[in-house]
Amino acid sequence: MESAPLYLGVDIGGTKVAAGLVSAQGRILAQARVPMNSRGSARAGLEAVLAAAGAALNGRPAQAAGISSPGPLDPRRGIVLNPPNLPCWRNFRLAAAAQRQLRLPVKLDNDANAAALAEARWGAGRGFGAVFYATLGTGVGAGLVLDGRIYHGRTGAAVEGGHVSVDWRGVRCGCGKRGCIEALASGPALAKRARALARRQPGKARKLIAAAGGRPAAITGEAVAAAWKAGDPVAEAALRQTAEWYAIWLGNIVDLLEPEVIIFGGGMGALFGQWFPLIRKRMLDWTINQRAGQIPLRVARYGAEAGIAGAAALCLP
Repeated sequence: MESAPLYLGVDIGGTKVAAGLVSAQGRILAQARVPMNSRGSARAGLEAVLAAAGAALNGRPAQAAGISSPGPLDPRRGIVLNPPNLPCWRNFRLAAAAQRQLRLPVKLDNDANAAALAEARWGAGRGFGAVFYATLGTGVGAGLVLDGRIYHGRTGAAVEGGHVSVDWRGVRCGCGKRGCIEALASGPALAKRARALARRQPGKARKLIAAAGGRPAAITGEAVAAAWKAGDPVAEAALRQTAEWYAIWLGNIVDLLEPEVIIFGGGMGALFGQWFPLIRKRMLDWTINQRAGQIPLRVARYGAEAGIAGAAALCLP
C-alpha cells in the first residue's frame, strides 16, 4: 500500500468537476465527480469545485490541492481570466478562494499544462527532459515541460498549441484566427469532415452512417472511430486527412522546439496513436530537422483522468 502524503487534484470542465486523491507516485486512489454550473454565478462555480473536492477527500487529509482549468488563466496569480467554456468566471481569483475554503495550499494551471506535467513526471514522458504534450478532443491543447517544469512564458500564456495556424486561408477558429489546428483537427472538426464526405459518398459510408444511427447529420467523432475499426472507407478518409493536419502541425512544433518526446492525450489521443506511422512519415515532409524521425511519439498514460493527475502534479516540488 502506498504511503502518504496524498495530494488533491481537481479537474474543471465546462459540464463537470472531477476530483481525486493522488499519491506521490501518481496513483489515483479515490475519485468524485459533480456537475459544473459554468453559466451560473462565480460562487456557484466555486461551490461545484468545493463539492467535488470534499467528496474526493471524504475526511482524509491532503498535503495540498491543485486545480486544472481551461484557459486563459494566470497561473502565477491563480486567476481564471475568461475561458469561453466557463463564463461564470471572469478575472476570478480561484486559487485564493479555494485555498480559503479548503484550508490547503492551492495551485492553479491550464489543463493541458497540468496534464503535460503528469505525463512528464509519471507517465509516457517520464525520463525525458523536454516533453511536448498534445491533448486531442473537443479542442486541441498543448503543454511543454522542460526539466520537470511547465514552460509558462512571460505571462503564463505560452504554448497555446491548439491555436497555431496551419492554413492561413482555412476555416475561422473560435479564437478568431483562421486555420488553427483546433479548427481543423479537433473532435468536432473530424466529425464535420466525416459528415461532408458521407454526404458526397453515401454508398461508401454505409458503416459510418449506421454507426450514427442511420443519420448522416448525427455523425460524431466516436462514430467515425467505430466505423473506421469496422472498415468504413469514408471514416478512414476523414481520419487520414485529420492525421495529415497533425503531421503539418507537429513538423512546425519540431522545428520550433525539438522536444525529446511527443505525447498524444485527450479523448482522441489513443485513436490517433494508431495513426502514428502515417503521422511520423508525413511529419518529415513538414520539418527541416533531419533527425525529427528519432523523436518518439507516444500515447499518454492518463486518459480521462489526465486532469486529476495533472492537477495533483502541480503540488509536488
